Amino acid sequence: MQGYVAYIDGGLEIDGREIAPLNEQQLVEECKIIKEKGIRNVVLSGIFSPLDSSGKQEIVARDTVYRELGSTVNVVCSRDVGQLGLLERENASILNASILTFARRTIRGFQQAMHRLGLRCPLFLTQNDGTLTCAASAARLPIRTFASGPTNSMRGAAFLAGLDEGKRQFDGKSVIVVDVGGTTTDVGVLLSSGFPRQSAAFIEIAGVRTNFSMADVQSIGLGGGSRVRTTSTPSGMRATVGPDSVGHNITNDALVFGGNILTATDIVIANGRVKLGDTEKVSRLDSSIVSSAEAAVKKHLERIIDKMKTSPEDITVLLVGGGSIIAPAKLSGVREIIRPPFFSVANAVGAAMAKVAGEVDTIEFLEFRSLSSVVEDIKEIAIRKAIASGADPTTIKIVEVTNLPVQYVTNQATRIIVKSAGELAPDARVFSNEEDPDSDVLLPASGEEVDPGREEYGHPDDIEGSGIDIDSYKPDIRADRSWYISETDLEWIADGCGVLGTGGGGSPYPPFLIARQMLREGKHIIVIDADDVPEDAVFVRCTFMGSPSVSNERLQGGNEIPTSIQAVLRYQGLGDFAGTISDEIGGGNGIQPMIVAAEMGKPVLDADLMGRAYPNMYQSLPGAYNIPNGLAPCAISDGIGNTIIMPSASNSHSVEHILRIVTTEMGSKSGVSMAPLSRKACQEYGIARSVSQAWRIGRALALCRKRNDMKGIPSAILEIQNGSCLFIGKIVDVHREVRKGFTWGRVTIAPLREDEEEDNSASSQASAPQYGPEDHLVIPFQNENLYAYIESPSIVERKVLVTVPDLITVLDSQSGTALGTPEYRYGLRVTVIALAGDPKWTKTPEGLACGGPTAFGLNDLAFTPMAEYTNAESVITQYAAC
Repeated sequence: MQGYVAYIDGGLEIDGREIAPLNEQQLVEECKIIKEKGIRNVVLSGIFSPLDSSGKQEIVARDTVYRELGSTVNVVCSRDVGQLGLLERENASILNASILTFARRTIRGFQQAMHRLGLRCPLFLTQNDGTLTCAASAARLPIRTFASGPTNSMRGAAFLAGLDEGKRQFDGKSVIVVDVGGTTTDVGVLLSSGFPRQSAAFIEIAGVRTNFSMADVQSIGLGGGSRVRTTSTPSGMRATVGPDSVGHNITNDALVFGGNILTATDIVIANGRVKLGDTEKVSRLDSSIVSSAEAAVKKHLERIIDKMKTSPEDITVLLVGGGSIIAPAKLSGVREIIRPPFFSVANAVGAAMAKVAGEVDTIEFLEFRSLSSVVEDIKEIAIRKAIASGADPTTIKIVEVTNLPVQYVTNQATRIIVKSAGELAPDARVFSNEEDPDSDVLLPASGEEVDPGREEYGHPDDIEGSGIDIDSYKPDIRADRSWYISETDLEWIADGCGVLGTGGGGSPYPPFLIARQMLREGKHIIVIDADDVPEDAVFVRCTFMGSPSVSNERLQGGNEIPTSIQAVLRYQGLGDFAGTISDEIGGGNGIQPMIVAAEMGKPVLDADLMGRAYPNMYQSLPGAYNIPNGLAPCAISDGIGNTIIMPSASNSHSVEHILRIVTTEMGSKSGVSMAPLSRKACQEYGIARSVSQAWRIGRALALCRKRNDMKGIPSAILEIQNGSCLFIGKIVDVHREVRKGFTWGRVTIAPLREDEEEDNSASSQASAPQYGPEDHLVIPFQNENLYAYIESPSIVERKVLVTVPDLITVLDSQSGTALGTPEYRYGLRVTVIALAGDPKWTKTPEGLACGGPTAFGLNDLAFTPMAEYTNAESVITQYAAC
């Protein structure tokens, strides 16, 4: 999959303006190289191409490639594959191109079989989102069809239960479909429209992020053929069910069919709930085995259903699939279980009754415009797209309308998603030149077969040394006390930055990938300690400003921050600098100075100017203490030739306000360099050795994961920095709203019930306070988590546990990964920890005024330090002598 890569000028801003015009001459030159290399599948990926309704970039580029190379190549435009999110869409497009040969061979086989049977009708295939596509489109975009099985079952359940025809109503609420097969159970949410709930912003396939449309489905190893194993306990026989299964061999292997393996189907037959096979063969099963196995099945189903719910309310479940006979009649958290008629063949019914859809996903600017009129216009476009795809115009309905305000922008940018759907028209004829029902060879076979002698490209994408011995691993500290960062170090630092981000700071993942690639290209990331640097040495500051929605699409080019740095240095008459430092260690901005330093051949100071993440640029320690040249002069650049210097500012808040407006005009993504600081100032108004602290936190996470000790993660982090494990539970409610460019909201977390606790025999356990079943932890946030309090029927006034400037971080209990506030959703098992903030924030009037409760309008909250801050230990000092 990893072959030739080329870059040409082009790309769009979020508002549709061109970052640069498409350079057709560059494209022609690349086509010559493609032809020389014999490449047959080509992917075109342009910034914000899904918003390019006129096709002035990717479509023009596609036509140019076909003109230069002819029909010997297949060209995949990323805008046809995925939605917003450049990295994920590009990955999905590469995957799509990689399976084209196999997919076209498969579809050609279907068409040839139809031709032999004398069928003159067009061929349609079901897609991952529950809709239909014609064979020609499926041959061009096979990635949209490869995971349609679970979705077919969900659509079939909707039809069989009468949702499609309006025969059954669920008060406009979602229902959950549980499809139990022979080996696995697939669970998804069916919206009131009758279509499945779509997955989150990205989907991981074999560890690679993609973002094509796909239903949000969770699977567990539970089915009719699941093996049942027993162990003897003092209280009787205990049974476990799955995750392995006899699968399609159940009619030979299960006890009731004369086999010798105890399965989940044997259990329900032994209990008398189902009559199947030879019931005599299970009539003497120990009753404790039967009851224990049924309890295990019930627990598995309740857990996966609860994980898919979006609120704590009891929900309706549609139960389908041939293996659904193993499900109990009642489940905790389920209001009603419905087994529709013909439930065992819901998958086939879903495919047969699938609808044709038209979808529009775009970003609109609502200044001086009405949201309702904009949405109506987009609905008309979605309807026209459905008709063009073969839908009957008289049956089309709008099934989804979503609007998502874009954060950190000043022009009311809003992402709007509209989906229409209708029945397949009886006379639908959506053939292309590739699909002729009268032809014996329905799809061209030329140029499709894989050449076995062709060189295969490969590049292991896993982290360097993923099998390292973490306990004995030592970072590379040279004789001059310079720390040369490895891929392992980088991964740990990125994980630590996530924890220190307190829910904000941007995802560390994209900058981590960029920094890792720089290491693989032979560049060096070098970290130095402040004690080894003259106090007048100058360090430049590195950060990005903009909207996360834009950052996910317009990845940094690498020259934004360096351009700003050079502009500031020229303005101040500084010829050179000693190294880089981050304004905030929390989130993705903690990695940025490493990228800049590696690009410019400079080291990174083991420190930052915040010790965490805050939403405003003035909320750094130089801004808090209002030091001379603490924020201005500063420079801002978009990396394509536009750079602005702000020589001075009347106050720190003006810097944030003015740069935010400029950033919006620059496309809502800019590299910023605040006024350079001396090493002495970095120490006096910074957090010492915060890179070391991030590394240690990441190392602790890696060690717990390797030992499979997820419950030990809070304790491991708290050994590095003083604090407390506040709460362990699951998210039961999330509220969000965008105000003045920031995301405000709150997340509510409830304790886990005893039957929701995961089995974990590890000796290292998190010691969170014990709360009653009605006690909830609530965390309000403004991009970052602000404070945490206990809400309980037994408490008249809320009990505040911790507030900013102390750090509040929500961890995914299953992986230990720090969650950003955009990732909060119902059902996630989480662990909440609080870490002590640096005394420069917590014990000074300046720090509290800038980063404490009153800075966020929380004037009724008094800050009380929750623990004594521990100065971070230098990695360089510890390992220099090793």
